[in-house]
Amino acid sequence: MIPDAVARSTYTLQVPSSTRHLEQVRQFVARHAAAAQFPEEAVEAFKIAVDEACTNVIKHAYKGNETHLIDIAVIVDPDRFTVRIRDQGEAFRPEEYQTPDIFKLARKRRAGGFGVHIMRRLMDHVEYRTRGRINEVRLTKYRTGDRARNGAPPAPSPS
Repeated sequence: MIPDAVARSTYTLQVPSSTRHLEQVRQFVARHAAAAQFPEEAVEAFKIAVDEACTNVIKHAYKGNETHLIDIAVIVDPDRFTVRIRDQGEAFRPEEYQTPDIFKLARKRRAGGFGVHIMRRLMDHVEYRTRGRINEVRLTKYRTGDRARNGAPPAPSPS
């Protein structure tokens, strides 16, 4: 475990809005999560959640337009690991989101529509915000299991 005396570290990556760059993003996040001494299960959860978040930006925020950029930051704190993803596309409105009916979608043989649900299941906290033209999603896992999962407020985090 990383001692509490360790200061916050931030690592950044910027990629074009294209699925061709998702492997690079997954490896970037995995490398830093492993270096922060998160267990392999947490590293894999981050890879899946980050892939879902970036795919949503590519498909929904930027509508497949590859000329835009996605900014990714890994923020390592003594008590948590956060991936911050920013874009300047169409904003996600979490208040309009409804958890998908898995059985209904399966009967219709429809793929997709599970990204937000997957992120919320894999992460301890998922947060969306929009400031001006900047959209941001934060995917957070805590080092200890004593934090409430999505739906309950996490401990304050410096911005």
